[in-house]
Amino acid sequence: MPRRERNKFVKRGQILDLLIEDYAFGGKGIGRIRNEHGEFVVFVPNTLPGQLVKAQVKKSSKTYAECKLLEVIKASEDEVDVPYQQIPGAPYIKLPIEKQHAYKKQSTLELFKRIGKVSNIEDKFDEFVTSPNTFHYRNKMEYGFSAIGYNHELKTDVNEFTLGFKKRGTWWCGDNLNNDSGLFDKQVEDNLKLIRAYCQNTGLAPWHAPRKEGFFRYLVVRKSYKTNRLLFNLVTTSYDLPKFNLDAFAQYLVELFGDRVAGLLQTTNDEIGDRTIAITGSINLVYGEDKIVEELLGLNFEISMKSFFQTNPKSAEKLYSKVIDYALDDKSAIDDSVVMDLFCGTGTIGQILASRSNNTKIVGVDIVASAIEDAKENAKRNGIEGLKFYAADVGKFLNEHPEYNNKIKTIILDPARAGIAPKTLKKIINLNADRLVYVSCNPATQARDTEQLMQSGYTIKKFSLVDQFPHTAHIETVFLFEKA
Repeated sequence: MPRRERNKFVKRGQILDLLIEDYAFGGKGIGRIRNEHGEFVVFVPNTLPGQLVKAQVKKSSKTYAECKLLEVIKASEDEVDVPYQQIPGAPYIKLPIEKQHAYKKQSTLELFKRIGKVSNIEDKFDEFVTSPNTFHYRNKMEYGFSAIGYNHELKTDVNEFTLGFKKRGTWWCGDNLNNDSGLFDKQVEDNLKLIRAYCQNTGLAPWHAPRKEGFFRYLVVRKSYKTNRLLFNLVTTSYDLPKFNLDAFAQYLVELFGDRVAGLLQTTNDEIGDRTIAITGSINLVYGEDKIVEELLGLNFEISMKSFFQTNPKSAEKLYSKVIDYALDDKSAIDDSVVMDLFCGTGTIGQILASRSNNTKIVGVDIVASAIEDAKENAKRNGIEGLKFYAADVGKFLNEHPEYNNKIKTIILDPARAGIAPKTLKKIINLNADRLVYVSCNPATQARDTEQLMQSGYTIKKFSLVDQFPHTAHIETVFLFEKA
C-alpha cells in the first residue's frame, strides 16, 4: 500500500493565524497559505473577508484544508459596532445587512453553477426577499446550562454556573448570555442573568458535559408574535427534581414577565446526548397553557413545544407568499385539481394554497406523525376543507398510491436539510407532474437535486432567495420547475 504523501502546508490539529480573503457558500471564509511549495486554500466557517482569525485544522487534503474558528483576532473593515452581545449563532451581526445579502446571493448562484450545472442561473433569478425584521426576528431560543464557563479576560475555561450558549468551537464549555443578543426577545434575554441567579441559588447543579451529570440542562422559550406571549420549557434530569419547586419557579417567571407568560413546561431528560427533548423523557405542564397561537397570512396555528414552526414567522410569511405565487403562476393547473404537498410538516403551505384556490384538493405527506396531527388540527381550526394529511415516508407513500401517477399537475416540495433521497426523487419524477415548486433550507442539496430534475426533463422557470436568518450564512430558496 503506497505511503500517504505528507501535506506540505498544514497538519491536523495545527493552529493557524489566517487572513480571510474571500467568501464561499455556507459562510465559509477562504484563507490562503503561500510558501515555497505554492498556494494552499483553507476554509474557515463563520468568517468574513478582511478578518484576521485564529483557526484549528480539522481535516486536510492535498488541495485544501477545513478549519474550526477559534477566535477573530481582527475585525473586517466592513464590520460595524452593534449594541448586542455577540453569540456564535450570529457570526455576521456586525456586517451591514446589505453586504450579507450580497454574499448570500453571489455564493448561492455560484453553487448552482458548480453543483447543479446551471450555467445560465442568473437569467432565472427572480427576487431576493429580505426579512422584515433584521433584529429580534426569532420566535424560539434554546439556552443551555453548563457547569463549565469561559473567562474572556483570562481566555480559559473555569468552573462556573452558566446559562447561555456553547462557546464557539467547544462542546463542553458554556458562555453566559448577560444581555440582548439581537436575535430573540429583548426582555427575555436581558433577564436571563436573573433566571440564572435564581437557579444557581437553589444549590442544584447545572449540566456538566464531560461528566454527563447535573440537574439543569436547558431553558427553551417560544414566543408568539401574534399575542406577544411566551411559553417556557425547563429541561432537567429527574434525579433531583423533587428538590426543585417548579410552582415557585413559574411564579418567578410571572414576576419577571407578567401576563406575557403563557405557560411553563418541565421536561425530564436523563439521556447523555446533547438534545433538549429526550426520546424516553416526559414533558409536564406546570403552569398555564402548553401551546401558543401564531398567525401566518391570516391563518392561525397552534404551536406546542415539540411542534416544528418557522423560526422567523414574519419572513416565513414572505417565503410562503413566494411559494403560493409560484404555485398559482398557472392558476388553471391548481383550480379543480389535486396538489401534492410533500414533506408538508404542519401543512402550512397546503392550507394557504387551499384557501386561495377554487376546489383544490391538497394531499399532504410527512414522516413526522406529530406534525401531521398538528396539520389536521390547524386545518380544522381554520375551517379549510379539501385537505388530506398522511403520516408516512414520502417514498413509501408514493409506492403505495400509484393512483396519483399522471394525475398530479403540481407538486410542492419542502424537504429537510438533507434534501430528497435519490430513490424518492425518482418516484416524484415518475408522477410526471407539469410543475414542481421546490422550497429548500439547504441550497447545496437542492442544487444536487436540480441536476437530476433537469436530466429528467424539467427546466427552471424562475427562482428566488429568501433571507430567513439574518446574521447567519443560511438562505432559503424557492424554485419553480416546469416540464420542458
